[in-house]
Amino acid sequence: MRDPRYDILFEPVQIGPLTAKNRFYQVPHCNGGGYRDPSAAAAMRGIKAEGGWGVIFTEQCEMHHTSEITPFIELRLWEDKDIPQLRRMSERMKEHGALAGIQLAYSGINGPNLYTKEVPLAPTALPIRTFTNDPVQARALSKSDIRDLRRWFVTATKRSRAAGFDLICLYGAHGFGIFQHFLSRATNQRSDEYGGSLENRARFSQEVIADIREAVGDSMAITLRVSLDESIGALGFSNAELRDYIEMNRNLPDLWDLAQGTWEDCSGPSRFKDEAAQEQLVRGIRELTDQPVVGVGRFTSPDVMVRMVKSGTLDFIGCARPSIADPFLPKKVEKGRIEDIRECIGCNICITGDMTMSISRCTQNPTFMEEWRKGWHPERMNPKGDSSNVLVVGSGPAGLEAAWALCRRGYDVAIAEARKVIGGRVTRERALPGLSAWGRVVDYREYQLGQRANVEIYRQSELDAAAILEFGFQNICIATGSTWRRDGVARQHVVPMPIAPGAQVFTPDDLMEGRLPKGRVVIFDDDHYYMGGVLAELLTKTGAQVTLITPAPFVSDWTRNTLEQGAIHARLVEAGVEIVLNRGVTAIWADHVVTNCVYTGRTRPMEMDSVVVVAARLGNDQLYQDLVGREADWAEAGIRSVRLIGDANAPGPIAWATYAGHRYARELDAPETGDAPSFRREITELAADWPG
Repeated sequence: MRDPRYDILFEPVQIGPLTAKNRFYQVPHCNGGGYRDPSAAAAMRGIKAEGGWGVIFTEQCEMHHTSEITPFIELRLWEDKDIPQLRRMSERMKEHGALAGIQLAYSGINGPNLYTKEVPLAPTALPIRTFTNDPVQARALSKSDIRDLRRWFVTATKRSRAAGFDLICLYGAHGFGIFQHFLSRATNQRSDEYGGSLENRARFSQEVIADIREAVGDSMAITLRVSLDESIGALGFSNAELRDYIEMNRNLPDLWDLAQGTWEDCSGPSRFKDEAAQEQLVRGIRELTDQPVVGVGRFTSPDVMVRMVKSGTLDFIGCARPSIADPFLPKKVEKGRIEDIRECIGCNICITGDMTMSISRCTQNPTFMEEWRKGWHPERMNPKGDSSNVLVVGSGPAGLEAAWALCRRGYDVAIAEARKVIGGRVTRERALPGLSAWGRVVDYREYQLGQRANVEIYRQSELDAAAILEFGFQNICIATGSTWRRDGVARQHVVPMPIAPGAQVFTPDDLMEGRLPKGRVVIFDDDHYYMGGVLAELLTKTGAQVTLITPAPFVSDWTRNTLEQGAIHARLVEAGVEIVLNRGVTAIWADHVVTNCVYTGRTRPMEMDSVVVVAARLGNDQLYQDLVGREADWAEAGIRSVRLIGDANAPGPIAWATYAGHRYARELDAPETGDAPSFRREITELAADWPG
């Protein structure tokens, strides 16, 4: 069973009047569901309880209607009518002995109140700080407002208790919570007893916690999430000031929850942040308080977790993204199944659900947020249907996930891969700068498939339709990936752009195969995700003089949703890449490109030796089309179904491919659902007093 060196992770730990059964602590994290999809969010947290987490928190919960962050979809606790949906969540969180926590958030300077139309309130009257720079300003809290705010926190805590929660987390980190706004001189420029000195800036948090203790006594534990270091200059709440604050308030909350600076700082992707990246900022803080401390750092290794505890750095191992990638991480450590942990790759695709106000995804765990909607369990598959075998053509992320899920259902699975190595695009992309952790998508599935007697992998086995018809497989899954377009078709160009004969034009596929341009290289990025920036970084390392041109207003524009766009821009500037924003490429000639302003259309030439076009991709669906063309032969060949999945069907991020593979495996041999949605959803209740 459990390796004794991990015993320390399973020791019970006090949090005020409560006891956590172990040190695995799922810190608050968003999921794109919030008040719109409460059952989906509740089931997701319940799966983590089943997976062995000792403490499980909600995402941020807006605790009063005078501060909300529309368009983002979080939980709400504005009135008693919100309690039932939250009670459903707490009940699921506590089913297996975990403590259930709720994060109470008052967004202050980050709350534009676009839905409620209330005037935002903050310690100091300043413009609202949001991702979209909303043209709204906050009014400074008066003394009367502060008394109201203290009362609202007490009311929200009582409602949280009525909803069945054991702990509350007062949100004061990432720049999002009112407690940080009072503590930081950047957002607190008051001259009264709530501003100026650290003692004064700490007053609000002291008063709120005292109010809550008086109201709920020992029936709940109080945690306070604070910023390790705002990293915004002299006015920011620094790591040194945080230490002073904790030392002067060493027993203020029942637990200190430490999170670095902005959300981008705290949850940076693996391309920019290593595991335990916040260790230096946290080290020594535990000595300043008598209360336990939890910190984060995309912890995936049990050995690193043990080191953090034994060194006295942390009492609890805080996880958000790793708990998404593998909700059963604690159980797998406990049962000696370390090799079965589905490690987070740090791609931050989970965060994009919150940023795009949609249901979150996970590249490693395609069942995330589908536990209630589709009834998917991360460790259990539905029973096998009435066919017996499947041929999966292609071993990229879609094919590997399909095979892994199918074999667990009980099907005999054969994987045919045209190349010597499996993994498809992931195997090629993991060799690019900063993307090595993405290889875990392949490593996990290759290992798991290697343990199964009902799976065979055939490398260097390129197949055509005739060969497939001869094999006798009942189900054919075509997962042959995609190819980057060379003709520039994407968003700016919906038909091929003019390209002169002799022009040196490369695609990402060329570079990943080792064919690298030299000299003056223009990268035309009309994809807007990570690839253009990664290739620019790659080419600067080989000595090329790189100019990145994009029609977007930001480099790698969509990575604003993965919290890395600023880091990408800074790294490219440091590498010497010339960045040209808001310009497209209208034509490619042998020695220059023609660029155009996306607003005025004005053009100008730019000299170059070669161009890397990062545009759209074409699904490699020819094999599928050939099979469809011979559908009349399927019955004689014993074929019952042929499906095209993943990038071969519709290119997208890797998470879309693993989801496609998992969905194919779940739905094989299932009856048709007709025109109804393939998932459950919750529908808003109509108001009872509608006059019509």
